[in-house]
Order: sequence, then structure tokens, then C-alpha cells
Amino acid sequence: MTLIPWPYRLLALAALVVALIGFGWVKGASYVQARWDAAVQQQTLQAAAIRERQAQATVKVVTEYVDRVRVVREKGDTIIKEVPVYVPVQADAACTINRGFVRLHDAAAAGELPKPARDADAAAAGLALSAVAGTVTANYQTCHENAEQLRALQGWVGEMAAAGK
Repeated sequence: MTLIPWPYRLLALAALVVALIGFGWVKGASYVQARWDAAVQQQTLQAAAIRERQAQATVKVVTEYVDRVRVVREKGDTIIKEVPVYVPVQADAACTINRGFVRLHDAAAAGELPKPARDADAAAAGLALSAVAGTVTANYQTCHENAEQLRALQGWVGEMAAAGK
């Protein structure tokens, strides 16, 4: 019986160990890659589902916003049309608004300090009361539209947060 010399036995044993390590490495890498691919696919599906829920929420919020703003505009337009009824021509002739009031009102609407009043402001021919009433009514209409826009934006943010969960 011939015995294999020790150096060859050690070399064969080392080759077997290297082969086993390499086999384990390859199998482990493929296992990790498969898990990685599955996780990426799951995240992609979750992201698509979230985008879909967000799109549906956006459509819902925008539809509600458009409807509410349409109602606000219709009410505002109706109120503006009623200005001559509530501020008749006789009131326009009896009461005019001087330029000082107009400057103060415009500064307040802009959120700025008014410029100093001049003597000419008080004496200058002013605006008709109906013109001021129409402008103020239109400003309130715009204010209510902005309020509806803010409510819709807050609703949208809430819907986006809920859709992302």
C-alpha cells in the first residue's frame, strides 16, 4: 500500500478547504443578492402604492378646493352685484371718501405704514362710496378664496402624510 506523502496530503487538504470556502462564498453572495433584490422590489412596490394613494388624495383635495372656491366666487360676485342696492346713487352723492382714507386703507391692505397725510388728501375730491364698497367686497372675496386655498393646502398636507404611512 502506497502512502501519499504528507506534503501532498496537506496540499490536497488546503485545496479542499479553499474549495469549500469559495463554494460558501459564492452561495452566500447569491443568497444575500436574492434577499437584496427582494427588498428592493418590495420597496419599489410600496413606493408605487404610496404614489398612487398620494395621487388619489391630490385629486380629491383639488376637486374639493375647486368646488369651494367656485362657491366663494359666486357668492362674492352676487354680493358685488348688490352694492348699488345697498349703496344707492343718493349715498354716492351725499358721501365721498377722501384720498386720505384711500391711502390709509391701501396701506393697511398692503401691511405697510401709511405715508403721512397731506392737506390736499382731506380736501381732494374723493371716491364714491359705492366704489369703495365694491373694492372692499372684492377684497373680502379674494380673502375668502385665499382662506379656502389654505384650507385645501392643509388638507392636502394631511392627506399626503396619511398616504405615506
